[in-house]
Amino acid sequence: MTNLLELQQFYKVFNKSMEPMHQEIGHFNIFKVEDLLLPDNKPNYSRRNFFKVSLVTGHSKIHYADKCMEVQDTALVFTNPMIPYNWERISEKHSGYVCIFTEDFFSRFGPLKDYPVFQFTDTAVVPLSPQQLPPYQELFDKMWNELQGDYQYKYDLLRNLLMEVIHGAQKMQPAASHPQTGSNAAERITAIFAELLERQFPIELSNQVLQLSTPAAFARQLNVHVNHLNKALRETTGQTTSKLISDRILQEARILLKSTNWTVNEIAWSLGFKEPNHFSSFFKNMAGATPKQFRQTAID
Repeated sequence: MTNLLELQQFYKVFNKSMEPMHQEIGHFNIFKVEDLLLPDNKPNYSRRNFFKVSLVTGHSKIHYADKCMEVQDTALVFTNPMIPYNWERISEKHSGYVCIFTEDFFSRFGPLKDYPVFQFTDTAVVPLSPQQLPPYQELFDKMWNELQGDYQYKYDLLRNLLMEVIHGAQKMQPAASHPQTGSNAAERITAIFAELLERQFPIELSNQVLQLSTPAAFARQLNVHVNHLNKALRETTGQTTSKLISDRILQEARILLKSTNWTVNEIAWSLGFKEPNHFSSFFKNMAGATPKQFRQTAID
């Protein structure tokens, strides 16, 4: 199983006191980045059991799922608790804010993990230019100040301020990059396919085996002909069923190679490959390196 950082452990690591969580409002807190810097900057690639939204200024690398994104100046960073994440400082000087909160805190807004900034690794890190920074800086400043105050409804206000950050970041992303559920049959099939595919992840245990890994398996589950499924996905995404499945399996393979000490054989089995050499061939064709080479590069 990949390392899981619990909310209580987060406070312990940074020597912070944690107020009791209120069941009706969940948990929310905001910290200044300067107060969370540890002298030991060794990467700790792990999942959390809470969400984070950060505004960070400073040269760093964000390791998120299978991607590594370099931030030269300022960026908004959105992390989903189910996806392994690590923030690696390159320069010594960093500033900004880190918000941490549980899903319960946003219960009235619907499933938070369905928002694109928390769902897609490509939109998890949003670089900000000097011209784009001021409104976000103001929102985080307001959250910091409100949390210190004694306003009776401050948590309602904090939710709204944080939602402004989330929606502002999403509006900066190209709308066409995330297909939305629509009214026609192809879009409905695509939405259900995407839900079935994503529901299988993350792989948490080495004896957890992927059940749907081929176009035919998904077609049977959806009760449609495989050609009909492929046509619908091509129409809405521009990609084949096989490509969409392979890309997601590759992403999870990279995550497992980076964040676990499982053997390549165990990873291959969990991802639905009955023969480890088939997995190695698949990974090399897709990623340009063998699983062992990729893991060694990630460690280095």
